[in-house]
Amino acid sequence: MSEKEYSWTIKLDWLNILNKLNLESIHQIPEEKKDKAIKKITKTFGVQTLLDLEPSELDTLVVDELKELMKKELVIRQKKQEKMQQEMRSKFMPFKQGGIIKIDPRDFKDLDVDSDNPEDFLKALYKKLMGENDGDEEDDENDSYHEDSTGYYI
Repeated sequence: MSEKEYSWTIKLDWLNILNKLNLESIHQIPEEKKDKAIKKITKTFGVQTLLDLEPSELDTLVVDELKELMKKELVIRQKKQEKMQQEMRSKFMPFKQGGIIKIDPRDFKDLDVDSDNPEDFLKALYKKLMGENDGDEEDDENDSYHEDSTGYYI
């Protein structure tokens, strides 16, 4: 296809398209899907009709086509964002509502009880709430051998 057939794409506002798709970067849209969407829109409407349309109408056409082509990626991204928001809410909701924070004393076994420095306690509490590790679990995740220590099997 010639350059003339794609001349209508100059009118596209990719920032607006990203906003409508709830994406942050143009790199989140695969090049082949962008090309596929543009080819399909060009084939469906024709170059002259697309040149006569307003930029906002063109953006809407491209957004609709990309939503159809990227359905799987957008759903996965949305679920990931919802999961992250849910985790953040569950970690910080007790602070907002004055609720009870469950603390397991075993999590603070390395804490020096006789210390006069309250910063040590705050650091340990921060690690507990934010889920920071000393790197022990990262080593376990890389092991090829996994063991279930939750019960006995006969």
